[in-house]
Amino acid sequence: MQPLFRFRLLSSRVLIAAALASSLGLTACAPVLVGGAVLGTTLAATDRRTVGMQVEDKNIGLKVSSRLSGRYDNASINVEVYDRKVLLVGQVPNQQAKQDAELQARTVENVREVVNELEENFPSSFSTRSNDLLIASKIKASLIDAKDIFANSFKVSVEQGVVYLMGKVTEREGRRGTELAAGVQGVRKVVKVFDYISEAELEGMKKVEAPRADGATDKSM
Repeated sequence: MQPLFRFRLLSSRVLIAAALASSLGLTACAPVLVGGAVLGTTLAATDRRTVGMQVEDKNIGLKVSSRLSGRYDNASINVEVYDRKVLLVGQVPNQQAKQDAELQARTVENVREVVNELEENFPSSFSTRSNDLLIASKIKASLIDAKDIFANSFKVSVEQGVVYLMGKVTEREGRRGTELAAGVQGVRKVVKVFDYISEAELEGMKKVEAPRADGATDKSM
Protein backbone atom coordinates (compact mmCIF):
# COMPACT_ATOMS: atom_id res chain seq x y z
CA MET A 1 0.00 0.00 0.00
CA GLN A 2 1.42 3.36 -0.99
CA PRO A 3 1.79 6.05 1.77
CA LEU A 4 -0.72 8.41 0.12
CA PHE A 5 -3.38 5.69 -0.13
CA ARG A 6 -2.75 4.69 3.50
CA PHE A 7 -3.31 8.29 4.58
CA ARG A 8 -6.56 8.53 2.60
CA LEU A 9 -7.79 5.24 4.08
CA LEU A 10 -7.02 6.42 7.61
CA SER A 11 -8.75 9.74 6.96
CA SER A 12 -11.87 7.95 5.69
CA ARG A 13 -12.00 5.75 8.78
CA VAL A 14 -11.60 8.75 11.04
CA LEU A 15 -14.39 10.63 9.27
CA ILE A 16 -16.71 7.61 9.49
CA ALA A 17 -15.97 7.16 13.20
CA ALA A 18 -16.49 10.84 13.88
CA ALA A 19 -19.78 10.89 11.99
CA LEU A 20 -21.05 7.84 13.86
CA ALA A 21 -19.98 9.27 17.19
CA SER A 22 -21.66 12.57 16.41
CA SER A 23 -24.93 10.87 15.49
CA LEU A 24 -24.90 8.97 18.79
CA GLY A 25 -24.16 11.99 20.96
CA LEU A 26 -20.64 10.78 21.85
CA THR A 27 -17.57 12.82 22.62
CA ALA A 28 -13.84 12.40 22.85
CA CYS A 29 -11.50 15.13 23.94
CA ALA A 30 -10.43 18.06 21.76
CA PRO A 31 -9.59 21.65 22.74
CA VAL A 32 -12.54 22.71 24.91
CA LEU A 33 -15.51 20.79 23.60
CA VAL A 34 -19.08 20.65 24.88
CA GLY A 35 -20.68 17.22 24.81
CA GLY A 36 -24.32 16.15 24.59
CA ALA A 37 -27.05 15.21 22.16
CA VAL A 38 -28.77 17.77 19.95
CA LEU A 39 -31.96 18.97 21.60
CA GLY A 40 -35.28 18.73 19.82
CA THR A 41 -34.56 15.20 18.53
CA THR A 42 -35.79 11.76 19.54
CA LEU A 43 -32.76 11.46 21.81
CA ALA A 44 -33.80 14.56 23.72
CA ALA A 45 -37.35 13.27 24.06
CA THR A 46 -36.18 9.95 25.54
CA ASP A 47 -33.61 11.43 27.92
CA ARG A 48 -34.34 10.87 31.61
CA ARG A 49 -33.79 14.55 32.26
CA THR A 50 -36.60 16.97 31.58
CA VAL A 51 -36.29 19.03 28.41
CA GLY A 52 -35.76 22.08 30.62
CA MET A 53 -32.85 20.35 32.38
CA GLN A 54 -31.33 19.33 29.05
CA VAL A 55 -31.42 22.96 27.93
CA GLU A 56 -29.91 24.04 31.26
CA ASP A 57 -27.10 21.49 30.93
CA LYS A 58 -26.37 22.67 27.41
CA ASN A 59 -26.19 26.28 28.58
CA ILE A 60 -23.91 25.38 31.48
CA GLY A 61 -21.60 23.50 29.12
CA LEU A 62 -21.37 26.46 26.77
CA LYS A 63 -20.65 28.86 29.64
CA VAL A 64 -17.93 26.64 31.12
CA SER A 65 -16.32 26.08 27.73
CA SER A 66 -16.40 29.80 27.00
CA ARG A 67 -14.53 30.49 30.23
CA LEU A 68 -11.89 27.84 29.54
CA SER A 69 -11.37 28.44 25.82
CA GLY A 70 -7.88 29.83 25.21
CA ARG A 71 -7.29 30.32 28.94
CA TYR A 72 -4.31 27.95 29.15
CA ASP A 73 -1.42 27.18 26.81
CA ASN A 74 -1.09 23.58 25.60
CA ALA A 75 -4.42 22.46 27.04
CA SER A 76 -7.14 20.19 25.67
CA ILE A 77 -10.30 20.13 27.78
CA ASN A 78 -13.59 18.36 27.24
CA VAL A 79 -16.67 19.60 29.12
CA GLU A 80 -19.57 17.23 29.81
CA VAL A 81 -22.67 18.23 31.78
CA TYR A 82 -25.46 16.03 33.10
CA ASP A 83 -28.15 17.23 35.50
CA ARG A 84 -25.96 20.27 36.37
CA LYS A 85 -22.97 18.06 37.20
CA VAL A 86 -19.89 19.14 35.22
CA LEU A 87 -17.21 16.66 34.18
CA LEU A 88 -13.82 17.99 33.05
CA VAL A 89 -11.48 15.62 31.22
CA GLY A 90 -8.39 16.17 29.10
CA GLN A 91 -4.97 17.69 29.60
CA VAL A 92 -3.68 20.90 31.16
CA PRO A 93 -0.08 22.13 31.55
CA ASN A 94 0.11 22.17 35.35
CA GLN A 95 -1.71 21.79 38.67
CA GLN A 96 -2.50 25.48 38.83
CA ALA A 97 -4.37 25.28 35.53
CA LYS A 98 -6.25 22.19 36.74
CA GLN A 99 -7.38 23.95 39.91
CA ASP A 100 -8.29 27.12 38.04
CA ALA A 101 -10.34 25.17 35.49
CA GLU A 102 -12.34 23.62 38.31
CA LEU A 103 -12.89 27.03 39.90
CA GLN A 104 -14.09 28.47 36.60
CA ALA A 105 -16.57 25.61 36.18
CA ARG A 106 -17.73 25.64 39.80
CA THR A 107 -18.59 29.35 39.75
CA VAL A 108 -20.85 29.11 36.68
CA GLU A 109 -24.45 29.74 37.70
CA ASN A 110 -26.53 26.64 38.57
CA VAL A 111 -23.61 24.19 38.59
CA ARG A 112 -24.18 21.77 41.49
CA GLU A 113 -21.02 19.67 41.27
CA VAL A 114 -17.70 19.52 39.39
CA VAL A 115 -15.83 16.27 38.76
CA ASN A 116 -12.29 17.24 37.81
CA GLU A 117 -10.50 14.44 35.90
CA LEU A 118 -8.01 16.72 34.12
CA GLU A 119 -4.44 15.44 33.84
CA GLU A 120 -1.17 17.36 33.79
CA ASN A 121 0.13 16.35 30.39
CA PHE A 122 0.56 17.41 26.78
CA PRO A 123 -2.66 17.46 24.71
CA SER A 124 -3.57 14.11 23.19
CA SER A 125 -2.71 13.59 19.53
CA PHE A 126 -5.16 13.61 16.65
CA SER A 127 -4.79 9.84 16.21
CA THR A 128 -5.49 9.28 19.91
CA ARG A 129 -8.62 11.44 19.80
CA SER A 130 -9.79 9.61 16.67
CA ASN A 131 -9.29 6.28 18.42
CA ASP A 132 -11.21 7.57 21.43
CA LEU A 133 -14.13 8.45 19.16
CA LEU A 134 -14.07 4.98 17.69
CA ILE A 135 -14.05 3.39 21.17
CA ALA A 136 -16.95 5.63 22.24
CA SER A 137 -18.99 4.61 19.19
CA LYS A 138 -18.38 0.92 19.93
CA ILE A 139 -19.45 1.39 23.55
CA LYS A 140 -22.66 3.13 22.51
CA ALA A 141 -23.35 0.34 20.02
CA SER A 142 -22.89 -2.22 22.82
CA LEU A 143 -25.31 -0.28 25.03
CA ILE A 144 -27.86 -0.16 22.21
CA ASP A 145 -27.53 -3.90 21.57
CA ALA A 146 -28.09 -4.75 25.25
CA LYS A 147 -31.73 -5.60 25.93
CA ASP A 148 -31.66 -5.11 29.71
CA ILE A 149 -30.74 -1.39 29.81
CA PHE A 150 -31.75 1.82 28.07
CA ALA A 151 -28.80 3.11 26.03
CA ASN A 152 -29.85 6.76 26.06
CA SER A 153 -29.60 6.82 29.86
CA PHE A 154 -25.81 6.87 29.45
CA LYS A 155 -23.55 9.70 28.32
CA VAL A 156 -20.21 8.35 27.09
CA SER A 157 -16.92 10.24 26.95
CA VAL A 158 -13.51 8.70 26.22
CA GLU A 159 -10.12 10.25 26.85
CA GLN A 160 -6.95 8.31 26.01
CA GLY A 161 -8.75 5.01 26.43
CA VAL A 162 -10.33 5.95 29.76
CA VAL A 163 -14.13 5.81 29.61
CA TYR A 164 -16.31 8.21 31.62
CA LEU A 165 -19.96 7.22 32.04
CA MET A 166 -22.55 9.76 33.15
CA GLY A 167 -26.31 9.46 33.47
CA LYS A 168 -29.27 8.90 35.74
CA VAL A 169 -29.31 5.13 36.28
CA THR A 170 -30.09 2.45 38.83
CA GLU A 171 -27.21 0.55 40.43
CA ARG A 172 -28.13 -2.44 38.27
CA GLU A 173 -27.97 -0.35 35.10
CA GLY A 174 -24.72 1.24 36.21
CA ARG A 175 -23.07 -2.13 36.76
CA ARG A 176 -24.30 -3.43 33.43
CA GLY A 177 -23.22 -0.34 31.51
CA THR A 178 -19.79 -0.43 33.14
CA GLU A 179 -19.42 -4.09 32.26
CA LEU A 180 -20.29 -3.46 28.62
CA ALA A 181 -17.92 -0.49 28.35
CA ALA A 182 -15.06 -2.40 29.96
CA GLY A 183 -15.49 -5.19 27.42
CA VAL A 184 -14.75 -2.97 24.42
CA GLN A 185 -11.29 -3.37 22.95
CA GLY A 186 -8.95 -0.48 23.75
CA VAL A 187 -10.64 0.55 27.00
CA ARG A 188 -8.08 1.01 29.78
CA LYS A 189 -10.43 1.95 32.61
CA VAL A 190 -14.06 2.91 33.25
CA VAL A 191 -14.86 5.83 35.56
CA LYS A 192 -18.44 6.03 36.85
CA VAL A 193 -19.88 9.53 37.24
CA PHE A 194 -23.48 8.42 37.65
CA ASP A 195 -26.41 9.90 39.51
CA TYR A 196 -28.15 6.87 41.00
CA ILE A 197 -31.90 6.37 41.24
CA SER A 198 -33.89 3.52 42.77
CA GLU A 199 -35.73 0.85 40.80
CA ALA A 200 -38.98 2.37 42.09
CA GLU A 201 -37.98 5.78 40.73
CA LEU A 202 -37.18 4.16 37.39
CA GLU A 203 -40.62 2.56 37.25
CA GLY A 204 -42.15 5.96 37.96
CA MET A 205 -40.25 7.46 35.03
CA LYS A 206 -41.66 4.80 32.73
CA LYS A 207 -45.24 5.78 33.53
CA VAL A 208 -45.39 8.73 31.20
CA GLU A 209 -48.37 9.80 29.15
CA ALA A 210 -48.12 8.64 25.55
CA PRO A 211 -50.71 9.75 22.92
CA ARG A 212 -52.89 7.06 21.35
CA ALA A 213 -54.53 7.03 17.96
CA ASP A 214 -57.96 7.66 19.53
CA GLY A 215 -56.73 10.83 21.21
CA ALA A 216 -56.65 9.28 24.68
CA THR A 217 -53.49 8.79 26.67
CA ASP A 218 -51.59 5.67 27.60
CA LYS A 219 -49.81 5.74 30.95
CA SER A 220 -47.29 3.07 30.01
CA MET A 221 -44.21 3.37 27.82
